[in-house]
Amino acid sequence: MTLSRRHLLRAGATGSVAALVGVSAVSSARFPAPRRLGDPFSLGVASGEPTPDGVVLWTRLAPDPLAPDGYGGMSISPVTVDYEVAEDERFSRVVARGSAVATRDLGHSVHPEVGGLAPDRWYFYRFRAGSAISPTGRTRTAPAPDRPVDRLRFAFASCQSWSSGYYTAYEHLSAEDLDLVVHLGDYIYETSWVLARRSATVPPQLTDEAVDLAGYRLRYAQAKSEAPLQAAHAAFPWLVTLDDHEVDNNWAADHPGLGFDVYRIPALFRRRKAAALQAMYEHQPMRLAQLPAGPSMHLHRRYRFGDLAEFTMIDTRQYRTVQACGDGNAVADCAERYVTDRTILGAPQRDWLVGGLATSTARWQVLGNQVAMAQSDYDPGPELRLATDSWDGYIADRNTVLGAAADHDVRNLVVITGDRHENLVADLRRDYRDPESPVVATEFVGTSISTGGDGADDTGLGRALLDANPDMKFHNRQRGYVRVALDHQMWRTDFRVVPYVRTPGAPISTRASYVVRDGVPGAVPD
Repeated sequence: MTLSRRHLLRAGATGSVAALVGVSAVSSARFPAPRRLGDPFSLGVASGEPTPDGVVLWTRLAPDPLAPDGYGGMSISPVTVDYEVAEDERFSRVVARGSAVATRDLGHSVHPEVGGLAPDRWYFYRFRAGSAISPTGRTRTAPAPDRPVDRLRFAFASCQSWSSGYYTAYEHLSAEDLDLVVHLGDYIYETSWVLARRSATVPPQLTDEAVDLAGYRLRYAQAKSEAPLQAAHAAFPWLVTLDDHEVDNNWAADHPGLGFDVYRIPALFRRRKAAALQAMYEHQPMRLAQLPAGPSMHLHRRYRFGDLAEFTMIDTRQYRTVQACGDGNAVADCAERYVTDRTILGAPQRDWLVGGLATSTARWQVLGNQVAMAQSDYDPGPELRLATDSWDGYIADRNTVLGAAADHDVRNLVVITGDRHENLVADLRRDYRDPESPVVATEFVGTSISTGGDGADDTGLGRALLDANPDMKFHNRQRGYVRVALDHQMWRTDFRVVPYVRTPGAPISTRASYVVRDGVPGAVPD
């Protein structure tokens, strides 16, 4: 049975969509698991999208996760998956039970949305399919929107090419004292062009570029088979978005990215994008609101954590104008960057973002962003050499967003960014053409989990960037993640790095720490 989105929405009108797409439900119909199911929870468990009264849970039944057909070793039959949520790890105080139906149409994934929970507290959860019981996950609800919150701790990460190295950073992240993890994109890589730096052999079904649903499913299964990533998902709720490699390198809206293959034909690229977005939904703790409609997926959304912070997750891929002056790489003398109708957000999302910044009462505005917002000049001399895949290629939108932050006196806007495989700290100015333009926000760019291999601390590129960009405070190209602690007076960022990823077992250390003071835009070393 193949379910179109139209059928799913029609089913929603009759109250049965929850069972069909694996969201929270207590279904009157039971679909038994196969007697010889093996370990259906080989990809672990996850939770995310926390609200004051609930979370979304996730798992996918996949006893053979790398089966070449992309179905994870499952048959065509649906399977009822039960879940429990408890106040304690032994599940002696269960507060919610339910079931969802895992179907072949969504790769036998389920996304139960659990409500009725108490705000601002930890819970434990697990799944059951037949006689198989999943690992236990831990999750946390958000505080009520205007409730005073003393402190929030979270980490953000991005860019985890499997072939580039081991996910050792996640071993350390899962042991941190956090309330939340934010993933800013490049959770998978669609192709094996990244140089293999692991000793492990890549299965033959993963050597070709992913262009269809089976290919993308296999990329997610490969990543989620890694124990460190499973541990990090099981330890905390996550907020997840995408960048380019979940689909195609440097793609923009309906335009494919780099390369010269048949999928540059618009109709075929839309089909490819639809497959990629479905695979993403199937493998992430996302709500029904994020279920793709063909080649589109609603990814810009907000999550509030008491009176302390509001996370605004934006989407800089689906609505953008194609990159200026070539393929997005660094170029000089690109007047096209300043064309006023060029957009990285699309007008509706831009208006939604600006409106939220103007009206939010949270102490800290956290912008979950994919590509660098700060001006990044790659030429230490008088010439500007700027990459156009980032916000440097979309000047009008950057000026609108940062201008709105200034005009509406947004108290503390902090942008968290992935993509670049490097750690950076930068002040954000209202208009970079005016050297006296005020600093209105701060950007912290996080390095990759593994992409790029081992990396290095001090590089020529880093020194050139710091020389050419006076608003940049710090640069580092080691691998790891970024840890953040904030209260009403201060935001503290710790750049957590590992010395190598080509072999497992690397230790973790804090390479640098920067703080932002309440009401004072711009970061200073701590």
